[in-house]
Amino acid sequence: MFKTQAPGLDLTPRNCLAVALLYCMASDGEMDQEEIGHLVSVMGQGATRQAVDAALRYCRATKPEEFAAAASARLRPDQKLCIILNMIDSAMSDGQAEPEEQRLVMGFMQAWGLPEAELEPHFRTLAAKNDRNVLDR
Repeated sequence: MFKTQAPGLDLTPRNCLAVALLYCMASDGEMDQEEIGHLVSVMGQGATRQAVDAALRYCRATKPEEFAAAASARLRPDQKLCIILNMIDSAMSDGQAEPEEQRLVMGFMQAWGLPEAELEPHFRTLAAKNDRNVLDR
């Protein structure tokens, strides 16, 4: 009787980016203001508090696997790659992706048919980008 249904969210590529990043940020059990700020900057044009709130409501009501399946049919391969790379970048922004974040990203890669070997060069680039320790050596 009190079960809520997933709120309607048009799964546009930008909304898919926001939802995927929210799942990634929340996968370690906490989401801080800096992450929300990063999300808004990555969302780019049309990034409003209402858009973030709508994506948050969708995430709370929808399992990541359900979202990945629903989004898969709506996204082109280049859009899927863009979203996955942003997820990896977000997960690695603090220097290392947590196991929960890694599992989530790998699940999306599988659901969207993106082979790990294809992403390896991008992964190495993002790892180098986020390794700020080299600046102190």
